[in-house]
Amino acid sequence: MKSLLVVAHGSRREESNDEIRNLTRALASRASDDFTHIECAFLELAEPSIPDGLRIAIAAGATEIVVLPYFLSAGRHVVKDIPAEVEVVRSESPAVSIAIAPYLGAAPALGDVLLEQAQSS
Repeated sequence: MKSLLVVAHGSRREESNDEIRNLTRALASRASDDFTHIECAFLELAEPSIPDGLRIAIAAGATEIVVLPYFLSAGRHVVKDIPAEVEVVRSESPAVSIAIAPYLGAAPALGDVLLEQAQSS
């Protein structure tokens, strides 16, 4: 079973965390053929943590997990912190394949999305 874990920073503002949860639910309703299980996790300030999110996916039967960093730039969180959190669970569950996808800001289509968003104002 293939699982997707959308990883966001997390916020003290619960409404911001709920935006990520809502996005994840929307993705789940659209991507059921590609991913059997889609959840979100947070680097800090919100639950579940990245390791807990990975463990939830594994408990649901995931044998392959794609971690998608919902970040716009390759700062410290993308380059160091997220991989370190993923490694915790990789070492616990070596039979599960866990890959980290490129972060959102690296998506080639992002420029088009930004222009579309600006034009809709």
